[in-house]
Amino acid sequence: MICPDYLIEGLEQQFRTIEQQRMEGLPLLNKALRVEAVSFCEWNGLCLGVLITPWFMNLMLIPDEGDTWSDMQIGDKQLHHLPSGSYEFILGEEEGIGRYQMCSLFSPMFEFSDQVTAVAAAEAAMDGLMNEAHRDTISTCENEINRRWLGESDDEKSSQQRISDSNDQALGLSRRLEQSLSRRDLLRGPFQQDTDQ
Repeated sequence: MICPDYLIEGLEQQFRTIEQQRMEGLPLLNKALRVEAVSFCEWNGLCLGVLITPWFMNLMLIPDEGDTWSDMQIGDKQLHHLPSGSYEFILGEEEGIGRYQMCSLFSPMFEFSDQVTAVAAAEAAMDGLMNEAHRDTISTCENEINRRWLGESDDEKSSQQRISDSNDQALGLSRRLEQSLSRRDLLRGPFQQDTDQ
């Protein structure tokens, strides 16, 4: 299946409408950017690609048609196993495009000076995500991000100890998310930096 043009165009149109109607005037918009769907391709019977908006850059999974994910509630999370690893997506729904799943790459978008830079980052992200050579170096699963940013290996802590430290881990994640992310960080994972030293 090739992602149909009407699906990609509908996605862009819906998020342009959201920008004009719901986001207008909000300080988190990067006015140098515009809504654009990048590098969409068929994956497991779904359309997978990156959506750039002035307020976020997300991986998007969109079904071609039908009641995909009808047994899930809006806001539910689902793990998808891409060539580079497992990623946590959250279910959303918008009139005009129906249900979709998204996985955040960047938000807000102020570190992008222009659309060309944002598109280059989106293309690099898709290349990295679909490359098996990057397996285990990237993760968007919240628990995995927390663990790697703290420099822990799987066998360093028992599951009970990790549960008791979850508040500290969340704080560490919040602090690291405030730091600037380069495209190399996105693909190779800033989560590896502590363990590589």
